[in-house]
Amino acid sequence: MGHRQARRIYLLTGWVAASVLLGAIGWGLYFNGARDALPPAIPVPATIAAKEPVTPLPLTLSLDPDKVKLGGRLFGDPKLSSDGQVSCAHCHNLATGGVDRLPFSNGIGGRQGHINAPTVFNSGFNFRQFWDGRAATLEDQIDGPLQNPLEMGNSWPKTLATLEADADYRSKFSALYPDGIQALNVKDAIATFERSLVTPNARFDRFLRGDLTALNEQEQAGYRLFKRIGCTSCHQGMGIGGNLYQKLGIMEDYFSVRGHITEADGGRFNLTGQEEDRHFFKVPSLRNVAVTPPYLHDGSARTLKDVVGIMVRFQLGTKLDATETGELVAFLKTLTGEYQGRSLE
Repeated sequence: MGHRQARRIYLLTGWVAASVLLGAIGWGLYFNGARDALPPAIPVPATIAAKEPVTPLPLTLSLDPDKVKLGGRLFGDPKLSSDGQVSCAHCHNLATGGVDRLPFSNGIGGRQGHINAPTVFNSGFNFRQFWDGRAATLEDQIDGPLQNPLEMGNSWPKTLATLEADADYRSKFSALYPDGIQALNVKDAIATFERSLVTPNARFDRFLRGDLTALNEQEQAGYRLFKRIGCTSCHQGMGIGGNLYQKLGIMEDYFSVRGHITEADGGRFNLTGQEEDRHFFKVPSLRNVAVTPPYLHDGSARTLKDVVGIMVRFQLGTKLDATETGELVAFLKTLTGEYQGRSLE
């Protein structure tokens, strides 16, 4: 069942049916559409998680460490851009939650993009890449920023020539890939590194594994509210999102209220040309959301309180009082995980 049919059923049957239906669609897309892109994971014990719509991130991944190391070097190397100034890490800074914390990122020559850069952390668990889902895998996604004139502004022939001129890169690629420096191998190395960017052991994950002391009373109340008002109809699974498309502005027209419509606001419509896809976007993961402002594809929400207010109004069609908003924000802050044993907070 596609998201268009799901939307029709959703509008006819209400929020309870939507939670069940969209959850099923999300998991179906997750396991059928992105299974081959996910790294093999060693399962972790789950107690509370077995009964919840959200599951913990794996504590251990099985990835080639040499490819991870090479991919990490490429990820941080500005030589991949046409002017030698912009790397992948330029917009996806691992020290600031895997984002640059700007509404729109700056590429070569200070050129500004038109859509908010999503976090690279846990991106290997997304069922598609980019806000509009135009890339099926992390490997496919790499073509976008490398060749975008507003981002890295390069081409594969020039990129490969630059890498070939580096003796150390030639040696590293030859050791890992029989055909050496090729576009597919560059993408494989970078994507392998990106799949390693998993942030397990958030306090909420520890809670799901059975540590009831990991969340205080306010945070647990926030999680109960998160489920009760319908947030889990879109934000569920291992990524707490990232596994289905949804319209921004279900209960009220977000874009007419915000104004200043841009091409990026079209979402999936820009790919399919189908009117019913207008304003549909990939639902973002909420993991590490407290450290990845600003929010939404347009970068318009500066704080967690701001984005909670937008979601409650335009997606859920309800209102929260100050206490409830505080509980929900407190819960969202428990989703911040660890990278290389250190919290992203």
